[in-house]
Amino acid sequence: MQVSERGTTMEQLNEMQLKTVETQLKELFPQSQQVYGYIFQMNRVMADPIQVFVDHWPEFNVILCKPPYEKEGDLFKDTCVFTKDEASFRNILGENNIIDWTKFLCLGTSLCYEEMVMAVASERKVPVNKVSVCHMMMLQDPSRLPPVESAIESMISSLDESHSDIVNKTWKFGNTENSFQMIRSMIRHYPSCCVLDAESQQPIAWVLTYPSSAMGMLYTLQEHRGQGLAKALVSSMSRRLYSQGFPVYCFVEEENTLSYSLYTNLGFTEDPQYRAAWFDFNSL
Repeated sequence: MQVSERGTTMEQLNEMQLKTVETQLKELFPQSQQVYGYIFQMNRVMADPIQVFVDHWPEFNVILCKPPYEKEGDLFKDTCVFTKDEASFRNILGENNIIDWTKFLCLGTSLCYEEMVMAVASERKVPVNKVSVCHMMMLQDPSRLPPVESAIESMISSLDESHSDIVNKTWKFGNTENSFQMIRSMIRHYPSCCVLDAESQQPIAWVLTYPSSAMGMLYTLQEHRGQGLAKALVSSMSRRLYSQGFPVYCFVEEENTLSYSLYTNLGFTEDPQYRAAWFDFNSL
């Protein structure tokens, strides 16, 4: 149990409680999807540790997933919050011992809490930046996915850790040592797909899985675009994730109309009332 200086308690969930809360969160989609994805992975994969806290158990209002910040690079990892009640969420953000407001923090939550998040940052005199606003796209029925062309299918493989550098250099939020370490961990622990060049056997297009189980970092090298590689990778990865019981979903930035069209055409849908948002505090 973690206790704040104001007396509010947050209980850290144990292994059995994580299995229970996974089932509970599934009934609260789409708002709970991202936190559910973290816990889904935690219940199946031995990867970098993530701590999960609730304000009450078993009837929680707020559930918070965060890395323990034990080593360099941990600060780059997101803290993610799902809440049923804005007042409870605000109370948690107001507690010094739950969120360390002296360090960099990337917070992922629903866009509907933007005003409250900004107000808390202002009260604490902490610089804050809204980094990204995204559609959350979900695939319910993989049978709608088109078949992958045999010529491309023969080139599809999984990324390995030697590919971390090229992924890091091309990712919008990457090209730092912290992001490199995060990407390498993702490749090591979670599913990925890539298309390998026939001659060099180096990746020319790829998609990864975040610790939240969301597909992401979809990218095709400039000189290989227009060949349907992204469509093939998303289709292949979606089938793979679905067959393994993963939630099949992704985040698409509002301004990324090409990716939005790609996922929509492949059968991904969204709740039009929901947007996910990420906020940076104390920029790195």
